[in-house]
Amino acid sequence: MKRRNTVLMVFAMVSLLVLSGAQSAFGAPVIKIGVAGAHSGDLASYGLPTVNAAKLVVKDINAKGGINGQLVELVIEDDQCKPELATNAAAKLVSSRVVAVIGHICSGATKAALGIYKDSELVTISPSATNPPLTQSGEYPNFFRTIAPDDAQAKLAADFLTKTLKLKRIAVLHDKGDYGKGFAELVKQYAEENGVTVALFEGVNPGAPDYSAVVNKIGNAKVDGVVWGGYHPEASKLVQQMKDKGMNIPFISDDGVKDNTFIEVAGKYAEGVYATGPTDTSSNPLAIKAIEDHKKEFGSEPGAFYLNAYAATQALLNAIAKAKSTDYDKIVAALQSEYVDTALGRISFDKRGDIIGFGFSVFQVQNGKYVELK
Repeated sequence: MKRRNTVLMVFAMVSLLVLSGAQSAFGAPVIKIGVAGAHSGDLASYGLPTVNAAKLVVKDINAKGGINGQLVELVIEDDQCKPELATNAAAKLVSSRVVAVIGHICSGATKAALGIYKDSELVTISPSATNPPLTQSGEYPNFFRTIAPDDAQAKLAADFLTKTLKLKRIAVLHDKGDYGKGFAELVKQYAEENGVTVALFEGVNPGAPDYSAVVNKIGNAKVDGVVWGGYHPEASKLVQQMKDKGMNIPFISDDGVKDNTFIEVAGKYAEGVYATGPTDTSSNPLAIKAIEDHKKEFGSEPGAFYLNAYAATQALLNAIAKAKSTDYDKIVAALQSEYVDTALGRISFDKRGDIIGFGFSVFQVQNGKYVELK
C-alpha cells in the first residue's frame, strides 16, 4: 500500500511538472495589438495595406523573441471606413483586451472610435486619418498619427495651385465627410488668402452613380481648376464626366485619391490628375526592406499608406519595448520622447500626437503612374 502511494505521488508530481511546462510554452502572455480599418468594401485598398504592414513588422519582432520576452499578437477588425461600423470594431478590440490599436484608416471612422479607446486608455496610431481636430482639439490625448494633418496638405495644395499652376478661379468640391469636407474648407481658406476666387464650393453625395449636375455647375462657374476633397470612387467619376464634357482643366485632390486604385478605376481619365500625399520615402533602406518583404510575403506591390502603417507599428512596438510596459501612460511618454528609425525615416511625435519628421508632397499621374513633383 505504501509503495502504491509513493508511485501515485511521483506520478502526480511529474504530471504537475508537465502541465506547468505546457503552460509556460503555450500559455505565455502575449501583447495584443488591434488593427482596425477598411478591410472590405470600396475603400479596402486603403485599409488592407495596413494589415499587411502590421503583420510583417510583428513577424520580424516575434522572430527575434518578441518584446521583453512576450510575443505580439494581432487582432484585426474591419470597419469599411464607416463610423457606425468603427464603433463596433472598437468595442470588439476593447473586449479582446488589446493594449493599443493601429488604425483606423478614414478620419470619420477614426473619430467615431476614438472616444471608446480613450475611455479604455488605449493608445491609437493611425497611418492615414488626417482630419486636424483629431490631434489639434486636445479631445483625444490617446491619438497619434504617422501622417501630417490636412491643414498641412491643404496649404500645400493651395500654394501649388496658386504659385505653380497660376489658377485664378476654382471650384472646390467635397464628399461632406469629416476628411473630405475638412480638406476642402482648408483649401478654400488658404486659396482665398492667396487671392484665388472660389467660384463654387459644394458637397456631393458619396456613392452616387452620376455627378452630371455638379459637373454642369463647374462649367457654368467658368473656373480654371477643380479641387476635390474626398476619396477615389467619387473622384474617378468626376474626372471622367468632366473630361467627357470637354473640361480639360487641372484637377487637384488629396491623399484620399493618391492611390493606384484611382488610376485603375479612372483609366485614361486619371492622366494629369494632381494629388497631395505622403512624401515618397521609398529610397529609405528600411522602406526598401519593407517593400521587398511585402512582395515576397504577399506577391504584390504594397498599397496606399503601407509605409505609414509600417512606421506606425514600428513606433508603437518600440514605445512598448522602451517603456518595458503596456501601461497607457508609459507608452504615451515613450512615443513623445523617443525617436525611432522607421520606413518613413527617423520620427517621433509631438504633445498633440502629430508626427515629427515627415510631411506631404504633390504628385501627378503621368503615363499611368503617380510621380512625385520635386
